[in-house]
Amino acid sequence: MAYKIAVGSSDGINVDLKFGEVENFLIYEVTDHFKLIEQRSVSRETTELNNSGNTSNAAEISEFSLEKNCEKSNCKSSGCSGNGGGCGGAEGVLEKVSLIEDCRCVVCKKIGFQAQKQFEKKAISVFDVEVPIEEALEKITYYYEKIDNHKTLRL
Repeated sequence: MAYKIAVGSSDGINVDLKFGEVENFLIYEVTDHFKLIEQRSVSRETTELNNSGNTSNAAEISEFSLEKNCEKSNCKSSGCSGNGGGCGGAEGVLEKVSLIEDCRCVVCKKIGFQAQKQFEKKAISVFDVEVPIEEALEKITYYYEKIDNHKTLRL
């Protein structure tokens, strides 16, 4: 069964952004392997990537700009907080959740309570991790493979 995973990353290599800081989500499709298929902007502009299936394409994604997003929303924070008071507030959380609601899970450095509750309502799993994207995807796909096939997670 194919599914999608949304990842918050500033460089296309590491999971290093809090949910509130994400301006662009990297969307990976998982079949028997995972591949980067698109980048979704919070402003709802979607950029399709080439379908070479090579995760090295992630390094070619342009730098994301938290500062620009904060300037637009006048939040004047040094980063977006998890209490809805950061960039976009409650409306920003809802916009981001709806942007990736076709994904099975979302992976960010930290996901605040407000966002977790919205994902829970849509049965989307959340993973708070700060590791390389490839490592996160390997572990998550292993987990889902076991769950989907009713296999034990014990060694």
